[in-house]
Amino acid sequence: MDDEHTAGGRTGQEQLLALIRPDMEQIEAAMRADLAELAEDLAPLLREILDYGLFNGGKRIRPLLTIMSWRLCNGQSGEIERLAMAFEYLHAATLFHDDVIDRADLRRGRAAVNVAYGEVGAILAGDFLHARAMALVGELGGVKALTVFCRATAAMIDGEFLQLANALEMNLSEENYFAVIQGKTAHLIAAACEIGGLAAGADPAQCQGLHRYGLNLGAAFQIIDDLLDYQGDSRATGKAVGNDFVEGKMSLPLILALQMASPADRQRLLGLLNDQESRRAGVGEATAIMEQSGAFAGTRRRAEALIQEAWGELPEAHGQGAATARQALALLGGYVLSRQK
Repeated sequence: MDDEHTAGGRTGQEQLLALIRPDMEQIEAAMRADLAELAEDLAPLLREILDYGLFNGGKRIRPLLTIMSWRLCNGQSGEIERLAMAFEYLHAATLFHDDVIDRADLRRGRAAVNVAYGEVGAILAGDFLHARAMALVGELGGVKALTVFCRATAAMIDGEFLQLANALEMNLSEENYFAVIQGKTAHLIAAACEIGGLAAGADPAQCQGLHRYGLNLGAAFQIIDDLLDYQGDSRATGKAVGNDFVEGKMSLPLILALQMASPADRQRLLGLLNDQESRRAGVGEATAIMEQSGAFAGTRRRAEALIQEAWGELPEAHGQGAATARQALALLGGYVLSRQK
């Protein structure tokens, strides 16, 4: 979010927090109530893992998008917080699984679930959350919403496979990179927005506008995430800096650096990418090349352009509640660009 102050003396971040804090609290309460309701049917270890993994300072962006999209389309009734929390459950499930795949040690500044409870516990807890998310969407959103939700889930898995292929083949195509981030991140965010519209009874044009807003916002979110992998503070991100480079992931900062760097620096980067040990030892050198080449600045410009496109896709607001929701969705774009973790 911009750090510039508004006329009222508040930053964009302060404005956004004021708008979304009540909904964040309701989402948190809805998740706790849901798990308490299920508690008797859950193994004690599963309950412990869910409590550890779900309530660790997550930003709840995906369920907030569902609620704000619902409100923008003048949603009037229904258990919108319970429907929205399905997106937090699925997001958490993917994090549990991703940390197993990546052998990550940290998540949000403390031991990842796979470290605290073992890989089997992390995988099974993720499977439970995925199943519970599908049940909630089917029950509260109906067949059309469940279809959108499942399509986004399938796209996430396909995106992960494409990312693996890109790393193995050292595929430096921007087109392939954007296919990966749309699958991994953007389609789920788009689904969160679209399902909010569906729950409000919005017309197809409004739902498609919300979907496109979510695709652009989600792509920008992932681009900034990839940028933070190199430029972030590990104390803020809770992840080791340069991990994407060590893993050989073809993210946008690396792709742009290989386009923009001098011939000598390009050859050096390609040499470092040859094997994991070289990548691990060369993270600092690679980061310096990316900075000097202008790749980091170019990456940020791509994200900014996507946020501008996202804003242009939002349906018009009719009524005070809808206008407030539209303002929150606009401020979320600023948050995506300025986030530090």
